[in-house]
Amino acid sequence: MLSVRQMIHKAVIPVAGFGTRMLPAAKAVPKEMLPVLDRPTIQYVVEEAAEAGIADVLLVTAKDKRAIEDHFDRNGELEERLAAKNKQALLASVSELASRVSVHSVRQAEQRGLGDAVNCARHHVGNEPFLCLLGDTIFSGDLLPSRQLVEAYQKLGTAIIGLEEVPAEKVSRYGIVGGQMIGEGLMRLSTLVEKPSPQSAPGRLAVAARYILTPAIFDCLDCTQTGAGGEIQLTDALRLLLEREPIHGVVLRAKRHDIGNPVDWLKTNLVFASRDPRLWEQLSPFLGDLLGREAR
Repeated sequence: MLSVRQMIHKAVIPVAGFGTRMLPAAKAVPKEMLPVLDRPTIQYVVEEAAEAGIADVLLVTAKDKRAIEDHFDRNGELEERLAAKNKQALLASVSELASRVSVHSVRQAEQRGLGDAVNCARHHVGNEPFLCLLGDTIFSGDLLPSRQLVEAYQKLGTAIIGLEEVPAEKVSRYGIVGGQMIGEGLMRLSTLVEKPSPQSAPGRLAVAARYILTPAIFDCLDCTQTGAGGEIQLTDALRLLLEREPIHGVVLRAKRHDIGNPVDWLKTNLVFASRDPRLWEQLSPFLGDLLGREAR
């Protein structure tokens, strides 16, 4: 087991998926680049990692997702134009983020599942534990998942999986964990099941798009057979890892927001807009009028 004193310096963000649920919007624009208010979804994810003390981020991309890499790269011509018009503040959030985090990228040659995407990071990560964040999910709250998982890792020194409780009728949509609660919101895992039926599920705590993984995950991925659709599932590799070393789960305190389909993307925009009093003051009368017309 790795020393609990070892710090988490790196994060891996898989962003190579097709985003078929967001077609046709995601045909030419990666779903991770779809905006939530004034910034693309992927920027929120990298900001979350940076807030947890991560200084090195690796994006696992695909050949049609160059826009994600470009977003975190400098655009000298655009910066000069904004400076000439005294509008540098329009890029302030990206510039500030770039000063704290180095963003790299590697391409997943074939889209063979989340497990394969994580495996693409092995040379960049080396023999270090690392944070893994799915690029199409963001969170809101006072304690974001990355910081919560990093703090748990410093105490436990094991792989950590972010968890959320889901209704019984929805467990078949998620990876579900089982185990023993050893503290408030803290579980020592004994099983992981991918998309079980409600009758066979070990509980209602679902894997929630955030992980801290130890380097041992790479050997497990090498031993993981392809599953449905010819994909290598991260859940299968985690199940193998669980046979070799302890894994803990942490019930996340933040609220999860998915942008993987049009309805959830629109809901996420409204939730984030409601957190900004000035913006919500402009939107709420319009929404009230719209709802009033629907009611008539």
